Amino acid sequence: MPLVRHVCFYTYDNRMERHGPASWNSLSKMRFDILTLFPEMFPGYLSQSILNKSIQRGLVEIHVHNLRDWTTDRHQKMDDRPFGGGPGMILMVEPVVKCVREVRALSDDPGQLILLTPQGETWNQQRVEGLASGPQRFLLLCGRYEGFDQRVIDILEPLEISVGDFILNGGEVAAMVLVDSLVRMIPGVLGDEKSSWDDSFSRGNRLLEYPQYTRPREFEGREVPPVLLGGNHEEIQRWRQQKSLENTRKRRSDLLTDPESTDP
Repeated sequence: MPLVRHVCFYTYDNRMERHGPASWNSLSKMRFDILTLFPEMFPGYLSQSILNKSIQRGLVEIHVHNLRDWTTDRHQKMDDRPFGGGPGMILMVEPVVKCVREVRALSDDPGQLILLTPQGETWNQQRVEGLASGPQRFLLLCGRYEGFDQRVIDILEPLEISVGDFILNGGEVAAMVLVDSLVRMIPGVLGDEKSSWDDSFSRGNRLLEYPQYTRPREFEGREVPPVLLGGNHEEIQRWRQQKSLENTRKRRSDLLTDPESTDP
């Protein structure tokens, strides 16, 4: 197999380092391989907040690969004009297919290949939970320009995912969305495991979440609802369920089986 050239970012002893395939380990709970034309977009994202702590603790392993490393010309050309004419440029099939095949071969688990595209299935919490409960390796293929040569899809048969009905400059931000939502499902990533259960759209609450409050008790004449201060947990739970239902009916009635129902 040809030498695999790539950029692999992960946190070790609080340093962001660059390593080759021989240095990889398989101890991570969940692994992401991000295939992109712009690997420079990711170090800042990977070095922040909950995700960075999860990488340091060995719960998450993330490798970022530069698609241009699989080109064969000295200019590292990845795109070309579309046959039949039209605006923009198309990502070429050969380097993309080579990249995916070689990156897949770096682990015994070939992983789930996901192509980020506006033509894909809409990403939602149920999809997050379904994927998080299966194999723990994901290859995220980030598009650019006018997208991929159709033969990339025909040959590799990826799961095509869209993060919404809008257009981004590329798939990198969408890949970050998938990483963020999936790592929350890993036990130990969040400080309180109930956080991912009660969030909007989540397993314990398919509706929108209820309003939250913290100190001070009063600000500019607006007070925290008294029920939250009384210490009666049954009443607090009923209030939260009711507010969750009210929020959903007002803002996202499409989530309700019966929009007229008063049952949370």
